[in-house]
Amino acid sequence: MDKFLSVALEASKNAEKVIMKYYSDEIRATFKPDQTPVTIADKEAERIIIETIKKIFPDHGFLGEESGTSQLDSEYLWLIDPIDGTNNYIRKLPFFGTEIALMKGKKFILGVSNGPALNETAHAFQGGGAFINGKMVHVSKIDTIREALVCYGNIKYFSKTNRSNNLLMLANDARYTRGYGDFWMYHLLAQGKIDIVAEAKLKIWDIAACKVIVEEAGGKITDMEGNKVTTETTSIIATNGKIHDVALSYFNR
Repeated sequence: MDKFLSVALEASKNAEKVIMKYYSDEIRATFKPDQTPVTIADKEAERIIIETIKKIFPDHGFLGEESGTSQLDSEYLWLIDPIDGTNNYIRKLPFFGTEIALMKGKKFILGVSNGPALNETAHAFQGGGAFINGKMVHVSKIDTIREALVCYGNIKYFSKTNRSNNLLMLANDARYTRGYGDFWMYHLLAQGKIDIVAEAKLKIWDIAACKVIVEEAGGKITDMEGNKVTTETTSIIATNGKIHDVALSYFNR
């Protein structure tokens, strides 16, 4: 596992150099068929990540947001989102990160989540705990919704999936809410700074690395129906574990 982790961390740092080079200039974006933005930094960073990993693990498979899939019959599959939070990146908001995860068969076994503008790197591997900037982290001990801090993803996707009222009910019962969005919510959850994360629409590369990090920090993560996370997952509830079932119940009413 150490070798997998060292390569993933190296790949994320190689990507960071590219991402921050373009971050200092005017960032131009084009739009993919699903109307999500993409920049030259997204494409170059993903290429460098794959090249870095392939040098050491040439037989591994890849599932990348920008480059698609390759060698899917491999025992090991790397899932890559070169810039999670491209909209933030374009607008020069610092809440964007590089997400690299590794699956063995159907199990998510490793995650690296690097926020270069925040100087914050989270990593975890199965059974090894979760770390941010080298320090072990753990989720909170909050055990009631009324004391919980809730973070959520893009509001329009709650509307489009008919979950707006569910989110509002949860927000009304919680201590307070914030819409930080993207990978950083999961870093905060793993550190015990927030207690619930809800996202109504996503792709697996958005969440794969943070899934491992949250679980190794002691938390729990499922889709909004309570199913385990797979490569087909499109929604997320992540919590400190203690209030997971109650949080889920708000989205199944």
